[in-house]
Amino acid sequence: MFYWLTEFAGTIPGINVFRYITFRTGGAMVTSALFVFLFGPWIIDHLRLAQGKGQPIRADGPPTHLVTKKGTPTMGGLMILSGLIVATLLWANLRNAYVWIVLLVTLGFGFVGFYDDYLKVSKQTDKGFSGRSRLAVEALIALIACACIVWFGRSGSVTAVSIPFVKDFMLNIGWFYVMFGMFIIVGAGNAVNLTDGLDGLAIVPVMIAAASFGMIAYLVGNAVFSEYLQIRYVPGTGELAVLCGAVLGAGLGFLWFNAPPASIFMGDTGSLALGGMLGAIAVATKHEIVLAVIGGLFVVEALSVIVQVASFKLTGKRFFRMAPIHHHYEQKGWTEPQIVIRFWIVSVMLALAGLSTLKLR
Repeated sequence: MFYWLTEFAGTIPGINVFRYITFRTGGAMVTSALFVFLFGPWIIDHLRLAQGKGQPIRADGPPTHLVTKKGTPTMGGLMILSGLIVATLLWANLRNAYVWIVLLVTLGFGFVGFYDDYLKVSKQTDKGFSGRSRLAVEALIALIACACIVWFGRSGSVTAVSIPFVKDFMLNIGWFYVMFGMFIIVGAGNAVNLTDGLDGLAIVPVMIAAASFGMIAYLVGNAVFSEYLQIRYVPGTGELAVLCGAVLGAGLGFLWFNAPPASIFMGDTGSLALGGMLGAIAVATKHEIVLAVIGGLFVVEALSVIVQVASFKLTGKRFFRMAPIHHHYEQKGWTEPQIVIRFWIVSVMLALAGLSTLKLR
């Protein structure tokens, strides 16, 4: 909405500042943070009242969770998504196709997560939406988004994949890129979902990844910077920095209530939505592989589950004491704050490694 004020830039002094993506990114960050801070307590009270017993705790999870986390309401992702949507509608250029594509994925995955949380809370079980059905819906949403990205790209290189640290080399996979992009988005959504198991564990790495991709989107969408860094220029993607700013602000607001001991859990509503959003931004900015570096923590969490399941089916033995891997460290005696803060540190290091690929080519 505020972007439209630039139409009066010639008549009203100072309005031209709304043209700048950096200014609107900062505005989106502040707006989403204030929204969550102001309405967070109201949302938490209503969710606690509506859910009664709160989120069901995994019966096969750490025994301490049955005591320390019992009765905590879930669906806190509604707080994040509300702040994100309000900030985006106010500060982003709504004529930009990439903004709507990423919002489609975010809200679509958020709805899938909401339905999953609803089933768990209403039936008081840790088993929600059928895994196959959930993946099918996510794949459909991601497929539509990737097809739109290819369509709006309208260039031969839109279906090419860039390799980090390699200069002037792109692997063009044609329309198979739609399937590749779908895998990235669905994988990112579920990887963040698996990471969300301890208070504050998922939201900070998501914020770190969002900040990193906000910078990437800004640089990729700027012809001068992209030429200097020798990265692919994708017109229009700079506007996605505004969405990343909104995630950063909403995440800060949510962390205030999610800090140990959490007053509310993010739930699948938030983790699926935010993961899918990061995946969609990575596909739009043509930095799909870099997402695996910046979001390396999410990748490790997802791989730990895959390895655990494969090991048990093939050998009858578990590779980790418990999966995802953050529960493995709980079983080894690490305290929850130790795990969370150390994983945050790893996320920062991975983000720096991922951003270094912008120049080291």
